[in-house]
Amino acid sequence: MKTQLLLPNKYKKLGWALWIPAIILGIITMSTGFEWLKLEAWVPAIISEELLESKTYFSLIYTNVANTLIGTFFIVGGLLVSFSQEKNEDEFISSLRQSSLLWSVLVNYVLLALAFLFIYGMAFLQVMVYNMFTILIIYIIRFNYVLYRNNRVTA
Repeated sequence: MKTQLLLPNKYKKLGWALWIPAIILGIITMSTGFEWLKLEAWVPAIISEELLESKTYFSLIYTNVANTLIGTFFIVGGLLVSFSQEKNEDEFISSLRQSSLLWSVLVNYVLLALAFLFIYGMAFLQVMVYNMFTILIIYIIRFNYVLYRNNRVTA
């Protein structure tokens, strides 16, 4: 079967190796107030705005890049896990991928709608940050759960 836009299966291991530590570091970072790991560096910024300072455009800024690295590893690892072929990729697995993706988008937007209705202020901004990652999380959990459940039934 010709699979479009899927990476070879070998990238799935790399994805898990990036994604799982990023999840652990992300949970530690969230639970400690986002400042437990100080990893400061000069980085290029298209737009930067600090509290009580004006916006700067196209500049170098000195900042803590730990959250940036954790988020990048989370996204790259999650995409590698999500879009790497299974060892035996077939039409059934493609349909599982499609249904899991549709399901994750639907659940994500239901959660987002509930956030719009019931969460306000700075807490809403925090929910929006987490919302960037929920489609990947829900997709990976659902796809692997359905795949596991199906393999257990057929075995």
